Amino acid sequence: MTFDVDNILNQLTTEEKVSLIAAVDNWHTKAIERLGVPSIRVSDGPNGIRGTRFFNGVPSACFPNGTSLAATFDSNLLEKAGKLMSTEAEHKNAQVILGPTTNIQRGPLGGRGFESFSEDPFLSGICTASIVNGIQDSGKIGATVKHFVCNDLEDQRFSSNSVLTQRALREIYLEPFRLAVKLADPRCFMTSYNKVNGMHCSQNYHLIEEILRGEWDWDGMIMSDWFGTYSTVAALKHGIDIEFPGPTKFRRWEVVKHLLQSKEADLKVEDIDNRCRNVLNLIKFVVDSRDGKPLPTTEDTLNDTPETSAKLRSLSAQGIVLLKNDKGVLPLSKDKSTVVIGPNGKALNTISGGGSASMRPYHVVTPYDGIKNKVGNVDYTVGCVCDKALKNLFEFMTNDLDKSKKGVRALFYTKAADDRAASEKPIDEMVIDNSYVTLFDYSNPAVDPLKKLFYVDFEGYYTPEETADYRFGCQVFGTAVVYLNGKLLIDNKTTQTKGTFCFSSGTVEETAVAHLEAGHSYKIKVEFGSGVTSKISTDFGAGGLQVGITKVIDPEIEVHHAAELAKAHDNVILCIGLNGEWESEGYDRDDMTLPGKTNDLVSAVLKANPNTVIVNQSGTPVEMPWLSESHTLLQAWYGGNEMGDAIADVLFGDAIPSGKLPLSWPFKNQDNPAYLNFSTQMGRVLYGEDIFVGYRFYEKLQRRVAFPFGYGLSYTTFKFDNLSVSGDNNDVTVSFTVKNTGDKYTAKEVAQLYISAVNSSVIRPVKELKAFSKPELRPGESKTVTFKLSLQDACSYFDEYRNKWCLEAGKYEAQVGSSSDDIHLIGDFEVPKTVYFVRSA
Repeated sequence: MTFDVDNILNQLTTEEKVSLIAAVDNWHTKAIERLGVPSIRVSDGPNGIRGTRFFNGVPSACFPNGTSLAATFDSNLLEKAGKLMSTEAEHKNAQVILGPTTNIQRGPLGGRGFESFSEDPFLSGICTASIVNGIQDSGKIGATVKHFVCNDLEDQRFSSNSVLTQRALREIYLEPFRLAVKLADPRCFMTSYNKVNGMHCSQNYHLIEEILRGEWDWDGMIMSDWFGTYSTVAALKHGIDIEFPGPTKFRRWEVVKHLLQSKEADLKVEDIDNRCRNVLNLIKFVVDSRDGKPLPTTEDTLNDTPETSAKLRSLSAQGIVLLKNDKGVLPLSKDKSTVVIGPNGKALNTISGGGSASMRPYHVVTPYDGIKNKVGNVDYTVGCVCDKALKNLFEFMTNDLDKSKKGVRALFYTKAADDRAASEKPIDEMVIDNSYVTLFDYSNPAVDPLKKLFYVDFEGYYTPEETADYRFGCQVFGTAVVYLNGKLLIDNKTTQTKGTFCFSSGTVEETAVAHLEAGHSYKIKVEFGSGVTSKISTDFGAGGLQVGITKVIDPEIEVHHAAELAKAHDNVILCIGLNGEWESEGYDRDDMTLPGKTNDLVSAVLKANPNTVIVNQSGTPVEMPWLSESHTLLQAWYGGNEMGDAIADVLFGDAIPSGKLPLSWPFKNQDNPAYLNFSTQMGRVLYGEDIFVGYRFYEKLQRRVAFPFGYGLSYTTFKFDNLSVSGDNNDVTVSFTVKNTGDKYTAKEVAQLYISAVNSSVIRPVKELKAFSKPELRPGESKTVTFKLSLQDACSYFDEYRNKWCLEAGKYEAQVGSSSDDIHLIGDFEVPKTVYFVRSA
């Protein structure tokens, strides 16, 4: 028996309808048991499926981040990635994935830039559609395209007003969402926090009713971002179908009931019905795909298999971009002496960016691990410290609760340490093995779910391997006090300073230094109070904690030591970059600078050994003042669980690099088109670059960049030839050959097609990406690539005066190349007649 939406809608009371259009908690919709309406589960996210818990969650597969996925320029591969995400969702018994992220990278500093795909709307749209098609291929899991729309920075993100022209809105920021609807029909959309031209996106009639549901004829379900609902009536009449998370703030029955009875509110039962029907349609999809069977709620790790690891490893490797190989140092020989240098070599927090993208992974293969797996004996030194805050204290501690497991004993109480009797028993007890403790969704029957007041004592032992001074760090959303052998070490309770920790709800990191003796066991205790005990914020659940430790090093001595090691080895692999603390939801980066002494380290190591291979990990561009000194450079992004093995595969030639940059890489932040407008000023952020985002800007101004959009080298070479361009009144067909001109490696090349309007009457970009293909070629092999494009899709701009798209008559060029700045073939064609039209999906 199928799920009959109209029949159920007719039987629901108005109160039940209202309950269906607001979530009951972070991840679940309301169940109406008397009518057989189940609760369905949603789960983050953009680079893996977390399940239902931030705190002590079930481990999951961590996928490469968004820019890494886009760097593959491979729609077939991304569809396979989506299928693997769908499988992961089934193991977490989630029916809807909250991803992919489809926003545009206006500039390099966006906190969630790593989560998105590209500066280019076409590439972003194809990546989105490919992953959505993969997620939804089984017919059991729905995808959520987010964040609709112009959620392109984190600064004051809940209230920021994105001010932009209709042309920029249509051509750049809405276009990837339109392509997702056209090519993949995602089950869900998620609105963004910000306003667009004065109206919050979660209640924006123009965006939702006129464009998404009207012009694009999309009929899926729209959800708010978490706490991204700002009204009752406006959001109900022409906004979101369901408010997340629960319990609701704006859709309480007593409030909606009053508004339905009020003549001034202009809210009708049919408005409720419209929202409820879309929620029920999603539930119908879930129920029918499972033949009406009950929905399990268990979560498991059974997909942690060698096959899953192999898929993630290949996915990560194919996104790695070879930026420089001037001396042919790569691929490296496995028989030569090898040293890994750099803070990212053994870092555990470079598998993804921070915020909603973070999760507890099945495992982590660091670059050091991957290289050691590949060649055996490997030397290592850190070179410098680049953490935004200290980490990895609990991971290396032992405890009295379970001596077989690393971690600390966590004892949960309802009273603070000073207020409870010594005999009081904890309400909960467990081992915590991660120093970033996300407690904001912790629950216990003894804890009031509204007040969320509780306390945790984290206790354990730390035994250093070296006698030295050690720096301890603690940042908290809530309060925290750290003791070392019973003596106060850090007080992040009495006085607190607001920082960026925990989505910018927490404190800055407080630190202290203590001298520790090798082999001596030190007792460490952290007394934590939940979020409501915070002196600076109470707006994000039950709180969070991060503690860390590092040996105090003399930066100059350590850089010198790294340089000496570089001199003594043939293979020198320098692992640098950012991590999930520098790039995270909740705040933007202040600048493009690599942290700490990174640049000093790079210069010293390059001077000691010019053949050093630099591996940079970041989700978006960083400044490289030593770029002209370097000869070998890889961009490895945040590669997920298997990043280390993937990096090693590329370094030693077991995988041939084929990634291309999905964004332009400026020399410095001041060069980028959004430089003057990448913050919220007096409530607004002005999109002053208009349609000239990324390479559209650099090419129009003929401004040099470090590396152009679409750029990436291989271990072989390619030749483009035999261009043919033909067309009629509706389409243009472009055909050419790509040849692997090397004699050693089978490899893939991304052939990119750009369209240029030669004599347009309006200002246009120099050219725009409109198609790409990634053929695999054996040495000496040629393949023909053919693209057939609609003239309306390939050549149109948005005419604000007529409020329509314009396919303008005139001459156009089809430009084929290996990057936006490396065009090999050019052919022209004519559009015979100007046409104005409304673009549907």
